Amino acid sequence: MKEFKINRNDAGQRLDKYLAKAVPLLPGGLMHKYLRLKRIKLNGKRCEAAQKLVEGDILQLYINDEFFDAPKEDQAFRSAKGEIDIVYEDEHILLVDKKPGMVVHEDESHSTDTLINRIQAYLFNKGEWDPDKENSFVPSLCNRIDRNTGGIVIAAKTAEALRILNEKIKVREIDKYYLCLVHGTPKPPKGTLKNYIARNTDEKRVYITNGKTKDSLTAITDYKVIASGRGLSLVECLLHTGRTHQIRAQMAHFGHPLAGDTKYGLNKDNKNLPFKHQALYSYKLVFTFPTDAGCLNYLKGRTFKVENVPFADFIK
Repeated sequence: MKEFKINRNDAGQRLDKYLAKAVPLLPGGLMHKYLRLKRIKLNGKRCEAAQKLVEGDILQLYINDEFFDAPKEDQAFRSAKGEIDIVYEDEHILLVDKKPGMVVHEDESHSTDTLINRIQAYLFNKGEWDPDKENSFVPSLCNRIDRNTGGIVIAAKTAEALRILNEKIKVREIDKYYLCLVHGTPKPPKGTLKNYIARNTDEKRVYITNGKTKDSLTAITDYKVIASGRGLSLVECLLHTGRTHQIRAQMAHFGHPLAGDTKYGLNKDNKNLPFKHQALYSYKLVFTFPTDAGCLNYLKGRTFKVENVPFADFIK
């Protein structure tokens, strides 16, 4: 018999979701069978797969030891030595300024120097998170930014915060503002770009269409020119949708590709610029939260910014 005590980060989950993470070797079908046979009990009583766990609950599993012999998860964070640039931190969340060139999660390059590994190492070294004391939770990122784009990434330090933030991002209750440098001067200087984006996974790029196709998704971006000079314009963008390469592709389709962007722009236009990658930065977050945000209600109406965007002064 194996016993688990439900801690704060385990609470609030469905029992079946918890078991899938805490006992990954137990097949789903067998889990449901054991629930029916009362070989899985909650506080000594019969329980259901959809039952929500509460902090302090005792889960008892009368099942074979073989299901508990899963190898430990890769703990690449233990070798992470790089620092993180913290924009804001409290007991529930961490806002980090990701620098261009860093990946947020391990990708095809298999580099372990990722933003999430650095964050987990930071929290482990502070004593705020220990994977050996958690049954089902790891600090996680709530949004992603491309390798060569910089800016604010949201990390959840607790399971409750992760669930809330994922939902708030899904229903568009967190406004994400970007700064970018584009070629030329957009006219009018303020407006909304609305069209459709289709992904080409083989080419690792997207294509813009003015009309809807079976493979495309709506893309909406508000833009505002802040300053112009040296043949470039500094533009603020507010995303209303979160499509892959949305700002890069839409601005190029608009006739104003981003400075340094050789995927959606032209090499000849960028060869004399000092940028090795697209001049794009997720520089501001606004937690609008028009609906209840539970333990994160204190963030309602708050704005967080990166003060020093690398290319912001280039045209001055």
